[in-house]
Amino acid sequence: MGARAVAWRLGGSAGGGGERGAALSALLQSSVRGEEAGEEAVRATRRPPREGSVLLFPGQGSQFVGMGRGLLRYPGVRDMYRVAEAVLGYDLLGLCLRGPREELDRTRHCQPAVFVASLAAVEKLNRLQPKVVESCVAAAGFSVGEFAALVFAGALGFPEALYAVKVRAEAMQKASEAVPSGMLSVIGRREANYKFACLEARRHCELLGIENPVCEVSNYLFPDSRVIAGHLEALKFLQENARKYYFAHTKMLPVSGAFHTRLMESAVEPLAEVLKSIEIQKPLLCVYSNVDGKKYMHSKHIKKLLVKQVVSPVMWEQTMHSVYERKQGTEFPYTYEVGPGKQLGTILKSCNLKAWKQYTHVDALEDDEEAAET
Repeated sequence: MGARAVAWRLGGSAGGGGERGAALSALLQSSVRGEEAGEEAVRATRRPPREGSVLLFPGQGSQFVGMGRGLLRYPGVRDMYRVAEAVLGYDLLGLCLRGPREELDRTRHCQPAVFVASLAAVEKLNRLQPKVVESCVAAAGFSVGEFAALVFAGALGFPEALYAVKVRAEAMQKASEAVPSGMLSVIGRREANYKFACLEARRHCELLGIENPVCEVSNYLFPDSRVIAGHLEALKFLQENARKYYFAHTKMLPVSGAFHTRLMESAVEPLAEVLKSIEIQKPLLCVYSNVDGKKYMHSKHIKKLLVKQVVSPVMWEQTMHSVYERKQGTEFPYTYEVGPGKQLGTILKSCNLKAWKQYTHVDALEDDEEAAET
């Protein structure tokens, strides 16, 4: 069988830190291929869900200047950033460590930055708590985090996935610059009707002369929490009429576009073309899609949904239900958020309090040689 085995998984099954570092280097050279024995070793690390771990990979918006500094001491991480510089054509590590923030926050930069920092955090986790990585049974990533989850699961190679993220990020930034648009975080009361609110916001835009206005839910985060994206005039209308629609709290997000809506349509084709040229394997563990909250089944499925994800809402609340669904009385797995920020942990707490009690964050900053801060 020719399935690619991700470096961390092979390293975990082989034992010793040196072997893990060698495996990581092989991954970065895009030359790791799982032979039958390698695949058997990977499968042997799997555990029943109650004994396994879940890894969550953050998305755009979690980046901050200084991220990655606490990861550079771990084997292979500097190699990852050297490969990133070659793939991206600029010093990603320097941008992450020193900024400026305005540049790091740009879509074209922050998506690759979060992708690399998250996988670097996995290397930290693997060094300090290898059993967590070895026993991982499921992974999910928010938006661009899905690419990192698929690399960890052995479906994508690191350099190829990073190049796809580069193309995706640049295309999404270009799309966001074409139309004045944005994203609005909303905490709604139980009476809130998001579809009706978006419909009236679109009608408002039409009265202003905006053709084919966009205003729709782009992120389902947790019960009573949504992100609505679209034309700026539509979002402004919703803020001004928040009480009418039973919105308890609204906040504009610091992004430049209406991600995960049809305003991103121009970014679809560039990403689709890149994915056609990339070898994609069936994941070696369960990875859940943002598009429908279900497990990826095979390589064609991955290619199709990664492209569709760009213009589809992120069904994160539904994904969390899928990941943590279990019979009553069954223990929840240990969950690790790997990478910058703790947003996914905050969301998990609101989606599933019992699952959150087993949550840990693997920090990307300097610490006292501890893998996590709860």
